[in-house]
Amino acid sequence: MTHHTQASEFLNARHRWRLWEIALWLLAVAAIFILPSQLLILTEIAILALFAVSLDLILGYAGIVSLGHTAFFGLGAYAAGILARDYVSEPVTGLVFAGLISGLFGLATSFLVLRGSDLTRLMTTFGVAMLLAELGNQATWLTGGADGLSGISMSPILGLFEFDLYGRNGYIYCLAVLIVLTFVARRIVNSPFGLSLMAIKRNPRRAAMLGISPKRRIVAIYSVSAAYAGMAGALLAQTTNFVSPDVLAFHRSADVLLVLVIGGAGYLYGGIFGAIIFTLLRDWLSVATPQYWMFWIGLILVAIVMIGRERLTGWPLLLAARLRGKPAEDAR
Repeated sequence: MTHHTQASEFLNARHRWRLWEIALWLLAVAAIFILPSQLLILTEIAILALFAVSLDLILGYAGIVSLGHTAFFGLGAYAAGILARDYVSEPVTGLVFAGLISGLFGLATSFLVLRGSDLTRLMTTFGVAMLLAELGNQATWLTGGADGLSGISMSPILGLFEFDLYGRNGYIYCLAVLIVLTFVARRIVNSPFGLSLMAIKRNPRRAAMLGISPKRRIVAIYSVSAAYAGMAGALLAQTTNFVSPDVLAFHRSADVLLVLVIGGAGYLYGGIFGAIIFTLLRDWLSVATPQYWMFWIGLILVAIVMIGRERLTGWPLLLAARLRGKPAEDAR
């Protein structure tokens, strides 16, 4: 068997859909009918999941740590909101526009992540987010400043489906965008381009010796990631009809990093599972202990780091193996 054939079979295996992936999306669709009173929080989860997927594209696959990913999220939210308020209020048009604007901004700032170490990248991405947040706060004529961008009124989606009070069409819209963009991201990371990104993440010098251009690939995935984050921001603006300076706040970058810590980086679905767990935990803990919910979130984060995600998530498989009388190693 040639190396080309082996590579083709390897990529085909990575592209193959697994049963749990299909089950996840079927459950997400079934939630429309099973949880009709929880559609607003499900919409929030879908938006956060897309934001987490955007960060996972650069963190999990290219090894780029960012503290300023909220810059693209906020830029997309403002772009979609301004477009809807002043020009075109059709949601899909605004979604594509926000993705293009954020993607171009990601392309323009991608040279910053090509230089220096992880610490340098952390500070430069954080600096870009701070600059954009201050610009948004000062440009009151465009963004509304500290009062936020109001007066947004969305037309029916594709001219057919109106946003209803209960959030049904809003959730369906956000879920459809999440499914399509996750499918596209899945194709990207499981392609030869995605494999080259992982090679760059593990050893940039060796990848360069093999003929892989690290700079071009990092610029490309950084721009795609920025576009994804911008579209997540656009979904927030379109489903709430309001954009506040909070979309550019540092805590959003911290939250999405926490989501990836909880769910795991480097396999796309970590962002989705992390978004589900984080949002549900935050809502439940903020009701149970309004003053100390952040303490419990922090404690969970420490437990994940100290114990290890593999031990926390692998106990069902180990238990099943023990019940079948097999050694623990066989369950891994």
